Amino acid sequence: MPQTVPPFAELLAGCRRSAVHLETRDLYGVEEEDADFAAWLSGRRFDLDDRSSWWNGFHDVVADAVSRGVVMRRARVVSEPASEYIRYEHSCTPQNLAAGEDVRWLPRRHAVDLLLPGNDLWIFDDRLIRFSLFAGDGRFVEDFMEDAPSVVKRHAEAFEAVWERAIPHADYRI
Repeated sequence: MPQTVPPFAELLAGCRRSAVHLETRDLYGVEEEDADFAAWLSGRRFDLDDRSSWWNGFHDVVADAVSRGVVMRRARVVSEPASEYIRYEHSCTPQNLAAGEDVRWLPRRHAVDLLLPGNDLWIFDDRLIRFSLFAGDGRFVEDFMEDAPSVVKRHAEAFEAVWERAIPHADYRI
């Protein structure tokens, strides 16, 4: 198991085929999103037509990977009714789509018979997982890597099970 965690941009730059992201929390307290989330709670909404107001380095990295042929998929397992944070994420998802990601939503009630990973994760080219650990209040704790083929396989299968059931963003209503 790799002991260091390269930056996300570096991991994605090394991708050739696919990067999938599974999110399972109803609240995230990620520092780089705190100001945008607070502004959203206060009524500010992004204007997708004003790309310069919301496009950032993450979008650049994703768009570059997609332009190289990397298929990027994100699945979110969410509780209903949705938390305020999930409502915020839903409203910002068109930004992910504009960068080239495909995003789907799976209401938690439709996942009861699935075995889901205990932590959020990214899987790169079905060979490497970057797990993200969060505290109970949603604050980021740490990332760690896993490359054991059996672990990667099980988590990739769990992602695919979620993906097959999940609702495309364009069809998911909050």
